[in-house]
Amino acid sequence: MNDADGSLTQGEVHIGQEAQEKANEISLSAEEEFNIEKLQIVEAEKKKIRQDYERKTKQVEVRKKIEYSMQLNASRIKVLQAQDDVVSEMKDAASKELLRVSDNIYKALLKGLIVQSLLRLKEPSILLRCREMDVSLVNSVLEDAKREYAKKAKVQAPSITIDKVYLPPPPSSKQPLGPSCSGGVVLASQDGKIVCENTLDARLDVVFRQKLPEVSPLESYISYENLNQ
Repeated sequence: MNDADGSLTQGEVHIGQEAQEKANEISLSAEEEFNIEKLQIVEAEKKKIRQDYERKTKQVEVRKKIEYSMQLNASRIKVLQAQDDVVSEMKDAASKELLRVSDNIYKALLKGLIVQSLLRLKEPSILLRCREMDVSLVNSVLEDAKREYAKKAKVQAPSITIDKVYLPPPPSSKQPLGPSCSGGVVLASQDGKIVCENTLDARLDVVFRQKLPEVSPLESYISYENLNQ
């Protein structure tokens, strides 16, 4: 600065300009850094929001899948339970019909069951168990059954002993929960290692297991569609 007239010298003006430019540079740099940092914060928040949204969306999808699975399983259980109820009713009805078989038919049936059991066992010495009430009927068909077996199997007729331990009696209203047997026989090798259970109850169980229908995919689909209506 010129002390005489108070004006700035050229050098002082130059220094002032440099200072102003430097200040402007610092201001621009600070503003640029601020904008970059602000953008980073904004992007980080956006990313966090997107992640939270994706997480919550996945949670909703998982809950929907769980609910769908629970509804489908509940529907299938209902179908299976209804099916089981129907099968049980049919089986009970069939068991009652077995008790109404006439003596002539039951006699022929006993012979057939004995022959079938002998063909399965193919043992020379057999122990036969039946109901106590069927002993005389079994004795009346035993020789014919042995001859028929020997002819079919092309072997000598086996030795058959009727067990003194009998099968349970037929079902009774007096003892509805006790052991019972609707008829038939159980044959075993003398050592008891091979057993052929050929009672009417066992045959009935086999028939119902073989004929029991499976729940088809269509039934499952229909059940789920009904839940959504």
